[in-house]
Amino acid sequence: MSKTTVIAFANNKGGSGKTTTCSNVGCAMAMQGKKVLMIDGDMQMNLTISFFDEERAHEYAEQGKNIYAAVKEEKDLSDFVAETGIEGLDIVPSSSLMSAIEFDLFAKWQREFVLRKCLERVRAKGYYDYILIDAPPTLGGWVMNIMCASDFVVIPVEASPWGLFGLANMFEFCNQAKGIAPRLDVLGIAITKADERKKYFKQTLETLKEMEGVTLFENYVRVDSAVEWAQDNSKPVVAFKKSSRSAGEYIQLTKEIIENANRKKCN
Repeated sequence: MSKTTVIAFANNKGGSGKTTTCSNVGCAMAMQGKKVLMIDGDMQMNLTISFFDEERAHEYAEQGKNIYAAVKEEKDLSDFVAETGIEGLDIVPSSSLMSAIEFDLFAKWQREFVLRKCLERVRAKGYYDYILIDAPPTLGGWVMNIMCASDFVVIPVEASPWGLFGLANMFEFCNQAKGIAPRLDVLGIAITKADERKKYFKQTLETLKEMEGVTLFENYVRVDSAVEWAQDNSKPVVAFKKSSRSAGEYIQLTKEIIENANRKKCN
């Protein structure tokens, strides 16, 4: 069994807090002494901008040091890794050219497994404890690639009236992916942007707890302006303001994700 655990953060619903959760979990893992590689799989490049200013992010996009170039050319992902400046935490940046990835994948042999092949050497080396992939809010061939390259999926869900919209489609897609990548497993649902004062938060919580066969992480992340300030400074909140409430919540969520992943890998 590979030492490296690959976790996708995915939800076909936009605004779920997916990228913010991915960046903070990755950073919190690194702060706990883990070696982590993040992959920005979204053309919006928000995960990349979580660690670099826009000018630097666009440099990576233009110079070909990004996930689009790696997948299009079916290259070893090791050559596309950039340092984030946070010890133990690296990233494969994204590019706005990712808008063409579906077209590029269509003509490839075994197109569902292109990303998995790009990751083979990285996993084989065992340098990273975790590889975290930020998926775009879609359910197409590229997200299927991400699923097939992953061991687990974390589904961030916004605690809002529209937060659960499309969740059934997300689970159906995960089941389709498991049909061709049996090792894939849904690690759990992470509630984000929670406001305990609002009635819909309790409704979201109750609805998710009633879903059969679905793990709901006990730790959730509440609304906190510190997250926005961190984003404005191109840093995850756990690095920008560790004393903030949301940073503490992301750190606890990260511990739970690690524990769940270890338990499932041992079963």
